[in-house]
Amino acid sequence: MAGSITVRDVAKAAGVSASTVSRALAANSVVAAETRERIINVARQLGYRPNHAARGLITGRTHNIGLVIPDLENPYFASVTKGVQSRALTEGYSVFIADSDEDARAELELVRKLSKQVDGLILCSARMSDADIASVADDTTMVLINREWGDLTSVVVDDSEIIRQALEHLYALGHRHIAYAGGPSTSWSNRKRWAGIEAVQPKLEGLTISPLGSFAPVFGGGQSAADVAVASGATAVLAYNDLMGLGILARLATRGIDVPGDMSVMGIDDVNVATLVSPGLTTVRSPLTKIGRSAVNALIDLIEPTDRHNSIEDLPVQLVVRQSTSVPRSR
Repeated sequence: MAGSITVRDVAKAAGVSASTVSRALAANSVVAAETRERIINVARQLGYRPNHAARGLITGRTHNIGLVIPDLENPYFASVTKGVQSRALTEGYSVFIADSDEDARAELELVRKLSKQVDGLILCSARMSDADIASVADDTTMVLINREWGDLTSVVVDDSEIIRQALEHLYALGHRHIAYAGGPSTSWSNRKRWAGIEAVQPKLEGLTISPLGSFAPVFGGGQSAADVAVASGATAVLAYNDLMGLGILARLATRGIDVPGDMSVMGIDDVNVATLVSPGLTTVRSPLTKIGRSAVNALIDLIEPTDRHNSIEDLPVQLVVRQSTSVPRSR
């Protein structure tokens, strides 16, 4: 059986010592390339599976990585997590997942605890401050998603391009007063998106943007933002994310406000539920599972420095037009 194959079996079949097999299968192998390739081929043919726990006693490696996210119930993070898990599995790593529940203090504590149990961490959409990131950056190998800090490796989408596509779509439909329902004040992505709004607005003649404030990046946050959007007099509202956009749709429906006739609504991300509502939510798509895969590639490159990964993949965003946006009704 494949599970009973040992290092000695591989060594015998390859005509080398057991220690050579161990070195050949380790990260940063110093074994000659031709010999290493022969050993790897033999190991595959025999179905050999390294005992990572036993190897860890020698190398200090666990073959575990940690993933800290703000909200596992948010389909954005569920899709990113799926990308992380699928890529980690193909690389022989297990993933420890921790949910901070949008709490910066809990997030910091989770990072500190996980760093003692894993080879590296992926910190997704961190809510903690720059100072807190600095306090843990030297404690573990770490990659950031949707956040940039110092010289840490970051996997980010182009928020300015997201905003450009969203605003230009609404502007082309004829909207000249657009409300922005912002996400958490501690969100790096929210700050980048507002910076994108400030950069794009002057290029679109006659466009007024009304910031509605900061809201929880969840369905309920969107419901709260909807009333403020209506009071602003805007003909369209752009939400920080799709969950908020869905909340806005629901609240407008309960108030008898027609979408898109009375108000157009847009989200950001294109999570799976954006297609399950009526009207379907217009949004700007981010490659969520690809973001997760790219973060794992980047992290493993730091844990096992090689040239075998393209660490930061191209992460294009794309406008997805559905039924929640249209030309504004004359007022």
